[in-house]
Amino acid sequence: MTKEGFKNKVVVVTGAANGIGFALCRRFAQDGAKICLLDMDDRALETAERELTDSGVDCLSLMCDVSSRAQCEDSIRKVTDHYGGVDVLINNAGITQRGAFVDTRISVFEKVMAVNFFGSLYCTKAAINSLVERNGLIIVNESVAGLAPLLGRTGYSASKHALNGLFTSLRTEIRRSGAHVMIVCPGFVKTNLQTRALGGNGQVTKHPQSTVGSQGTPEEAAEAIFGGALRRKHLLVLTPIGKISYWISRISPILYERMMARQLRSELD
Repeated sequence: MTKEGFKNKVVVVTGAANGIGFALCRRFAQDGAKICLLDMDDRALETAERELTDSGVDCLSLMCDVSSRAQCEDSIRKVTDHYGGVDVLINNAGITQRGAFVDTRISVFEKVMAVNFFGSLYCTKAAINSLVERNGLIIVNESVAGLAPLLGRTGYSASKHALNGLFTSLRTEIRRSGAHVMIVCPGFVKTNLQTRALGGNGQVTKHPQSTVGSQGTPEEAAEAIFGGALRRKHLLVLTPIGKISYWISRISPILYERMMARQLRSELD
């Protein structure tokens, strides 16, 4: 952003109460940023805010279900009223699903799109004028699943592909303004996102998650994302497996589909 990094910059994080979201709040706060935490989990939000304030961080926490356009718009309005604007918006809130397409209700696809895609759209639309005026940065927590297929997660992958289309296109529109979009593909990170994955019936699934390679930590992801934000990167793919997956999917899409299907075939068992 500047030679001072993010000192005194206003950073808004959705899904901020735990996981990668809270790790990002702490990392940007270490650099002197003012942190705005948006989350729908009121208890976790209160705990996160208390930890930051006890550490001397200037922060504001707001209850926000990102699938609600009204709540997103109201939250961004409160942030701008409180701090005067938004310098960094991190669209991190998300939900996932696991199960075969044929066994998954349409309502599950709608729920995943509402949180992952429309939540990011609503918050970005509400903050875009401020971000452009302040030469700001939009960070989108996407996934390699937004660039390539992912067996057993058609709804999740669809929402991430939609994010990629929206935000790469938005980046071209705001490029001359000085504002920027960075897309992040974290790979497999150990958070509670997977423990709340929706099954085909819309309930939290008991089906175990399949992963490829070792899982990273939220802190590791946050450190890498912070570094990418300083450099205003376009695309940040984390973890060795994530990078290998990205390049194979680009160079040989059919080979990638076959390899990925073999690795994750238990998703449909």
